Amino acid sequence: MNRIAATLILTLAVNAVWAQTAVKKYNLDTRIFASNAGHWYGIKDKHNIINPKSKQPRYASNNVVAIGDNILLFQKANGGWAKNYDVTAILTSDQQDSIRNDKSNLNTTFDNGTTYTHVACLADVYRATGQQKYADAAVKGIQFILSAQYANGGWPQYYPLENNYSRHITYNDDAYVGIIELLKEIKDNRDKFPFINDELYNKIEQSFNKGVDCILKTQINDFGEVTAWCQQHDEVTLQPAWARAFEPPSICNAESANIVLLLMSIDHPSADVKGAVKHAVNWFKESAIEGIRVQTVAAPPDTSQYTISKTDRVVVQDPSAPPIWTRYYELQTHRPMFCNRDSKVVYSLAEVARERRSGYGWYTYNPQKVLDKYPAWAQKWLAND
Repeated sequence: MNRIAATLILTLAVNAVWAQTAVKKYNLDTRIFASNAGHWYGIKDKHNIINPKSKQPRYASNNVVAIGDNILLFQKANGGWAKNYDVTAILTSDQQDSIRNDKSNLNTTFDNGTTYTHVACLADVYRATGQQKYADAAVKGIQFILSAQYANGGWPQYYPLENNYSRHITYNDDAYVGIIELLKEIKDNRDKFPFINDELYNKIEQSFNKGVDCILKTQINDFGEVTAWCQQHDEVTLQPAWARAFEPPSICNAESANIVLLLMSIDHPSADVKGAVKHAVNWFKESAIEGIRVQTVAAPPDTSQYTISKTDRVVVQDPSAPPIWTRYYELQTHRPMFCNRDSKVVYSLAEVARERRSGYGWYTYNPQKVLDKYPAWAQKWLAND
């Protein structure tokens, strides 16, 4: 072996060791999959292709290649992902075969932090490993996201479209915000996504702009008062719409807060974006509730067809409590409202059935995050208006 060949072999070996060391030191932020994993372990769903084994082992966050390969395994033929699986699970060969054989079942969604999180993680895996297969899968996922967008700029909860409420433009559980934040991250930090070519980058930028425009068009103007957003809006009329039986058309402060934070993150916002933020902030101030807090208390087990509840939630008076907001406010009256699984609207938490009372987020502190950031934002962008 001549000196040049020996040097080349040694260089390749050193590079391989360095690359492996770099991967070992890289920690993925697997918290972005918490909702998916939580549902997989916490709810045994007969529709799942696989369910967790007893004490199913999981990869550590620095096991980059194994987690990346799991994400590839779960990716469907159309580039999206199904919800409620743990991509950090160490799967058995039978579980792997079941997932592999289900790739043509296109139950792909953005619900519970699905698809956009997978794309973001694949980009991290690619940066850590340099392996093209992760970049290719990320691009396929981005193309799926772009194909799912409506012409009006919105996104449904599931794509391909299903014949139910999931067709609506879905702000619920921050699905829409998650998608558009990914597009914004690509648009603003292109160097973190070196595998995206100019043509795809331009499509992403256009998609982001359409998405922001849809947000502006769906902000609720309630008899002349511009407020916030519903959890879901009709994909044609853009009006607030029903989703699940206990999720009525309403002004929804929980999801609206993160929509406003997204708008506030836009550099050099347009006049329309500024106006949307100002209206939403005024609404949050108007709809704040003083002097109460929600307390979780122990309670006798309550069994329903959905779950066994061992706690209850009650509203208690507390003059020192910080401002709080209900998740829903009634259209037109702006009264705090709640809803049961029979779709009957009620006006106090005590009137909600025990299973829903303890199993759903009826109150939120999310708007306070907006109010805390608003003064600095206003100083930066509204000072000269």
